[in-house]
Amino acid sequence: MTRVISRNPATGTERELDVLETTSDGVVALTELAASVALDFARRPLAWRAGLLRAMADELEADAANLVAIALDETALGQPRLEGELRRTAFQLRFFADVVEDGDFLHVSIDHAKDSPMGPLPDLRRMRVALGPVGVFGSSNFPFAFSVPGGDTASALAAGCPVVIKAHPAHPATSQACFDALVRGARKGGAPEGLLGLVFGFDAGIALVDAPFISAVGFTGSVPAGRALWSRANARPSPIPFFGELGAANPLVVTPAAAKERAREIGTGVAGSMTLGVGQFCTKPGLLFIPQDAAGDALVTSLVDSLRELSSMTMLSEGIADNFRSGSVTISGVDGNNHLVGGDDAGTSVNAQLFEVPATVFADPSSRALREECFGPLAIVIRYLDRDDLAKALASADAALTFSVFTAPSDDDASWLIELGQTKAGRVIANGFPTGVGVSWSMQHGGPWPATTSASATSVGASGIDRWLRPVTYQSVPEELLLDALRDDNPLGVHQRVDGVAR
Repeated sequence: MTRVISRNPATGTERELDVLETTSDGVVALTELAASVALDFARRPLAWRAGLLRAMADELEADAANLVAIALDETALGQPRLEGELRRTAFQLRFFADVVEDGDFLHVSIDHAKDSPMGPLPDLRRMRVALGPVGVFGSSNFPFAFSVPGGDTASALAAGCPVVIKAHPAHPATSQACFDALVRGARKGGAPEGLLGLVFGFDAGIALVDAPFISAVGFTGSVPAGRALWSRANARPSPIPFFGELGAANPLVVTPAAAKERAREIGTGVAGSMTLGVGQFCTKPGLLFIPQDAAGDALVTSLVDSLRELSSMTMLSEGIADNFRSGSVTISGVDGNNHLVGGDDAGTSVNAQLFEVPATVFADPSSRALREECFGPLAIVIRYLDRDDLAKALASADAALTFSVFTAPSDDDASWLIELGQTKAGRVIANGFPTGVGVSWSMQHGGPWPATTSASATSVGASGIDRWLRPVTYQSVPEELLLDALRDDNPLGVHQRVDGVAR
């Protein structure tokens, strides 16, 4: 059996962990154990479930210094970034505790027996119930917030689902330490053993998707890996939902009026946004639509100057850095592009890359490479002449997670860009940068294909819980057999719609 290796991306140092890659049989055993406790977990009181999530958050915070030190050694993301991300992760667990206590996620509806134009209707009561054990794939770029203790895990537990997590190979020691903290919180809360599971290794990830006891999968990662696992989830004897967040190039549009009003400010801001976290954010603005005029020239100059001030940066792993360099070379080979910023690099160390093309080149079907995400500190400036030129270029861009628009009060009509944005992305931003996804009741972190495998789902925010639930109607069930949420006396105090009236 193969031991799991932890690597420091900044130094290249490797060390063996006291952890073995999980066998297929081991994966099945963990998922079977999760299934055996699923009903017990789902039927427990909402207040208890909320307390469990808060206990897990407490354990993460109590071990913060150790967790950050381990993650720093495996990711080179920097202590301030990691400390902030861990705080966000604990907040996210507590946020979902609030979502659970609110109870609205159950979508309770009660229709008492009555006569109707179609004849007598029986007593009908509908609510959403947990799907069962969920498989979660941790992502490389957020070792806390989108990994073992991240949003998929928090929302699945909030929905009442056990979770088996596939650790990301870029930070296995961090994954194990975070998992241990979650388990401590679960035990303090009196959760059943088997509620949480952790697996390691490429083959273990495939086995997790195949496991008969897994009811759904949450994934954050690359398009190729996501597509392969999505296809596998649908090829099972009993297909399961696969909620994949696959990343995107994320358009950012600057109107001529906005460029004229604040070219330097926007250019500097774009440089910071596209290189934040070494450009390893799925919300990085990668396609920059800038007018072909004097103000646009000034904006590009500001962007170029800001990028040239940056030193080389360390990416999460050598494999990710190699893919970044490969993507940059592919873009360099597209006819009609102008390489504005770039430099030589090696290993995990990379430099920011900026390319420029006319809108007509970007819209050309043969320029497909320009429209695909390149994970890392790289962006493409697309220069447009007028509204028609811009509209054609935007029409050729793939759907994304975000769509950003910089406008000015003097714009005659920028509403068409907002309307276009909603057809292209799950989040439309005006006069701001897309990097940074706030955990809130109103956040949508998703988008049409190829940004995600399910345009109606979000992996951040309160609605992230929706992925792990399904509706069930209970017909003519005696009061004493009803779940508490469906009872007329509403002992849980959850939101109910009774005979069509919200209460």
